[in-house]
Amino acid sequence: VQLQASGGGLVQAGDSLSLSCAASGRPFGSYFMGWFRRPPGKEREFVATINWSGSVTDYADSVKGRFTISRDGAKNTVYLQMNSLKLEDTAVYYCAAAWHRNIPSREEMYTLWGQGTLVTVSS
Repeated sequence: VQLQASGGGLVQAGDSLSLSCAASGRPFGSYFMGWFRRPPGKEREFVATINWSGSVTDYADSVKGRFTISRDGAKNTVYLQMNSLKLEDTAVYYCAAAWHRNIPSREEMYTLWGQGTLVTVSS
């Protein structure tokens, strides 16, 4: 299975943007798909995650109420809808997959990573 993230771009503060992460094959078992981001000069941080059925989601406090993670099982694709974007949302965004019993919110819990897609929010 390979992950391909897309949808990044340059937007203004307050705008919306949607990211996609397509899996080249169907992940097996009970997995989570997550989004992380690496702001300029900072460590990679957790953004959101969703389980294989879409019944469980979790978000970083910094994006709660603004970002929504969702999935389309038929397309093997996970989405991150980002609304009310702020300057501090500027980062390279990564999607990843985790096979973990608990909700995976730490980077080390994810074993499969896609390449990043850059989101730049300007004032």
